[in-house]
Amino acid sequence: MATHRSAEKRARQALKRRARNRKAKSQVKSHLKSVRGAIESGDREGAEQKFRSAERALRKAASKGAIKKTTASRSVSRLARSVHRASS
Repeated sequence: MATHRSAEKRARQALKRRARNRKAKSQVKSHLKSVRGAIESGDREGAEQKFRSAERALRKAASKGAIKKTTASRSVSRLARSVHRASS
């Protein structure tokens, strides 16, 4: 455990950041799961609507640093491709 005041503060900050990042990642996973579920059920309009919210969540998580920007872009690209395939 930290012994210096500055190290204790850093530990507190790390806990807050970890909680924030975990929440963001969890929300992203939930959005992705809902989009995939809509695609599998054949709900085209629902999938497109959920895709937009999932893309927003992914980009927001990337801008906050919870996930890498390239990871978010790759996920958005793959998701968009699967939504497009399902709609055609």
